[in-house]
Formats: sequence, structure tokens, C-alpha cells
Amino acid sequence: MAPTPVGTLRSTDSGFALELSRTISAPREDVWARLTESSRTALWFGPWERISDNTIRVTMAFEEGAPASDMIIDACEPPSLLAVRMTGEGQWPLEVRLTERGSATVLVLVHSCESTDGLGDIGPGWEYYLDMFVAAGDGTPPPSFDSYYPAQHEYYSTLRPQ
Repeated sequence: MAPTPVGTLRSTDSGFALELSRTISAPREDVWARLTESSRTALWFGPWERISDNTIRVTMAFEEGAPASDMIIDACEPPSLLAVRMTGEGQWPLEVRLTERGSATVLVLVHSCESTDGLGDIGPGWEYYLDMFVAAGDGTPPPSFDSYYPAQHEYYSTLRPQ
């Protein structure tokens, strides 16, 4: 059974914000470590190395050819906010907010974009990576990208601001 997409879209002053969330059964400090420590990001996205004070290079371990991508760190406020911009083919502003909810942590990923072009490809990718994040923390088998794409392509292609 394919995972159900949960992303929502909202209008912003500069375009749109695609938001996806997960509730994780772990303390916020642990979720923060999974999000920011290279040895732990390697388990669900890819390891990273610091290039300068505000730039890291991430090896995207689960993409074909494991490409490296630079990210500029715009905000790092442990253990609640990480904002980065992926560089390369344009810039992808990303923000992750962590909020405690009892003994769990709510993770909200926000992908900012100027238009809705490409959301049919972007949305399933973030769904996959967030489920990889959860699986890496739980020690459960990682999901297969084939469960997300193309199954979620139509949902995200037709997503409109709420």
C-alpha cells in the first residue's frame, strides 16, 4: 500500500510554501541531532561536511550517483529551527521547525518556491525523505522511493494553496 501524501500548499509574499509534517515519538533534542549531525543525516539523506561558517556540502546518498550539493545555512536555532538553501540548479529555501508535543516532536518541513512548477516531483521526494528520517530514527527498514513516485505525482501536481 502506497503512503498517503500529507503536503499542503500556502501562498506567501514570494510565491508558495509546500509544508509537510511528521509526528515523531522522540524528544526534540534527539530529532534535532538526527537533523543536524552528519553521522545521523547519513542514515536518511546523506552525510555532510562544513565548507565555511555558513555553508555545508551534502552528499545525497540516496540519489542516483550520490551527487554533492552545497547548502547555505540561513538560520540554526537548536533545537527548534534549521533554515538552509540548497544551491545548484537555482536555490531551494528549506526550513525545518521542531515543536514538542508531550513526549513526541512535531517536525514541519517547509519548501519555499516561486511557482508550483515541479511540485509533482518535489512533493513525493520530500515525503520519501521524511519517511526515511522516521525509519532511520526508529531503526525500521527504509521505504522504497517507488512507493512515492509516481504514485504521489498527481496529488502534488494538482495541489493548490489552502
